[in-house]
Amino acid sequence: MKHAFRPAELIRATAVARRYYLAGDSKIRIAEDFGISRFKVARILEEARDVGIVRIEIAEPTEVDTALSQRLSTAYGLKQAVVVAHAGEGEALHRSLGRIAAEYLTEILDEGDTLGLACSRTLNAMTLALGDLPRCTVVQLTGVLPGGVEENSVELVRRVASLARGPAFPIYAPLVVSDPATAEALRSQPQVADAMQRYGELDKAVVAIGSWSPTLSLVRDALPASEGAALEREGVQAEVCARTVDVHGAPIAPELTSRIIAITLEQLRAVPEVIAVAGGTGKTQAIHSILKTGVISSLVTDTTTARILVESARP
Repeated sequence: MKHAFRPAELIRATAVARRYYLAGDSKIRIAEDFGISRFKVARILEEARDVGIVRIEIAEPTEVDTALSQRLSTAYGLKQAVVVAHAGEGEALHRSLGRIAAEYLTEILDEGDTLGLACSRTLNAMTLALGDLPRCTVVQLTGVLPGGVEENSVELVRRVASLARGPAFPIYAPLVVSDPATAEALRSQPQVADAMQRYGELDKAVVAIGSWSPTLSLVRDALPASEGAALEREGVQAEVCARTVDVHGAPIAPELTSRIIAITLEQLRAVPEVIAVAGGTGKTQAIHSILKTGVISSLVTDTTTARILVESARP
């Protein structure tokens, strides 16, 4: 109940509030110094808030939408969602998501971890935004896609391993090959096998999510246009580490899967923490489908995508 403090009470209430909120003194210590009970201290603090002597303000970060992050995390049962405000579009989106993902990875990475790293434009931006990391091992999760050096998975792994002052285990093999026999032969090569056998040791992994729409998946872009279109007609909706799923998050396109040099969905599901970094309205359905697989622990995305995802998760 609010009541006006008399002058002496006002002075005491202000002093008690300063000691508790600004100096950080305990209620017991304050009670001893003022010759009152700690229960009286608690009442004074409560009344000081009621009448406006104490006003508590929680500053909302400008770069991360904390409320929407919590809603998204709850909607999909994620360990953590990080929603980037004002992320922009195109290259600006890649940079914004990459920068916040770099901060999040730096926050959660522990000394001695084994980190798995996939490849995408946004993950390239993340590696460029990283500073020094705890000493850890870095393992490549996917074979090499055709394209510019700036998005080459080997380069990303070596860059992060250098920042972490730890060993790198790259895969000098293409992501997609022409037939299952060639894929099996490549997986058996000592250097490739050395990297892939470490998938069972991963503590954390950072991955991207690709929509199966043209230009929104580096994997589809690596296939002949006719094959990519045929897989879309079969129901391929999205991919993570080149492992394709349908709209419900169920694995699909086993023939393509047999030609892939990358971590499997089963191996990814066994990793204690898998962070996906993906955004843009063109990828919203793909992100939703991949989240339904249950392999993703944490998601870094933008506000527009996050709002659509929250709505999509409703029954």
